[in-house]
Amino acid sequence: MNLSDYEIKDIKLASNGHKKIAWAKRNMPVLQTIEKELVIEKPFTGLRIAISVHVEAKTACLAKTLRSGGADVYLTGCNPLSTQDDVAAALAEDGIHVYCIHGADEKTYLRHLAMALSCHPDIIIDDGGDFTMLLHSTNKNLADRLIGCLEETTTGVHRLKILDREKRLAFPAISVNDARCKHLFDNRYGTGQSVWTAIMTTTNLLVSGKNVVVAGFGMCGKGVAMRAKGLGARVIITEIDPVKACEALMEGYEVMTMNEAAAIGDFFVTVTGCKDVICQRHFEKMKDGAICCNAGHFDVEVNLDELSAYSVRHSFLRDGIEGYVTKDGRTISILAEGRLVNLASGDGHPAEIMDMSFSLQTLAARYLAINGKDLEVKLYDIPEEIDEKVARLLLSHKKKNVDTLTEDQYTYLYSWDLS
Repeated sequence: MNLSDYEIKDIKLASNGHKKIAWAKRNMPVLQTIEKELVIEKPFTGLRIAISVHVEAKTACLAKTLRSGGADVYLTGCNPLSTQDDVAAALAEDGIHVYCIHGADEKTYLRHLAMALSCHPDIIIDDGGDFTMLLHSTNKNLADRLIGCLEETTTGVHRLKILDREKRLAFPAISVNDARCKHLFDNRYGTGQSVWTAIMTTTNLLVSGKNVVVAGFGMCGKGVAMRAKGLGARVIITEIDPVKACEALMEGYEVMTMNEAAAIGDFFVTVTGCKDVICQRHFEKMKDGAICCNAGHFDVEVNLDELSAYSVRHSFLRDGIEGYVTKDGRTISILAEGRLVNLASGDGHPAEIMDMSFSLQTLAARYLAINGKDLEVKLYDIPEEIDEKVARLLLSHKKKNVDTLTEDQYTYLYSWDLS
């Protein structure tokens, strides 16, 4: 395989992809500011950066920004249904190495991951841990140049924490997801808006007055619940963490088990990162017309194998909606094949949200390029100065200011001896 090549659906789709990328970029001012710095500094000169992230317009802006800093960029997806073929074509036309096709089967999807890693990257940007999984198993040989890893999402960080705790991590990794400018905004406001945009566009149904069951009350679940409440829904939270369940109660939501909620819900949204959150014992109780979707990274939260076995027939009711008919005549609908609904049935997070997340990724990549070879092999939090820089750049763009501590205030807060 010549790595100057690409593997996409159709290069002729590029024109529309360029329009999408241009629209996203004009709404990503922080990343634009950082790009101007990188053009001068060129911190990635001579480095290969492999990216496994949802291939859509905002990700394209990240890839092109890294290239502006001197990187040779290799891009693939992190979910077969989130790839936008026109965006992939536009990037290929611009000379980015791109390996992804919307709707790829599992074999093709894994091959595309391996193709992107075949450059023997210096830095990887992962979303969900697929690159990390390959570099710790079947493709260890491709990590011979690797300086470090940047992880974008909660699911991937969870897996990195396991590797780190068990002393099996093979390279330094930075949890970009845990940056305040990421999880407080991307996970909450980005997921909250994009999930409901996708659900409403796909179903063309009213949310107001419906019972919405949100499984998981982490940052993403909080965003999904908040937006459902704002749309007029009655929101039910299911949780395994009693503290988060108490928090949901204090926010005014109902709290119950999924077994209890199954018979009540009109919409079900899973946001847990775990498997079998909704399975046959829940399908047995659901009302006719119940709609299930997943906003977690992997398509394991709603057990479609059990639903298929429990059903007597299955059909496509509308683009992005599959109906499963049970023996007693009820229809349970699944959105986006149980995959990440906001990307498989939508355009993902708003551009302004991904401006913050991908600015963090870019600055963290620069940090790795400069400091990575001196880092121990372990999982790191993103440096606080990177988090603060992104926040200050955003405030500056919006012409907003914050106060600064006086010397006396600083001493009062951070000194034990106040005499």
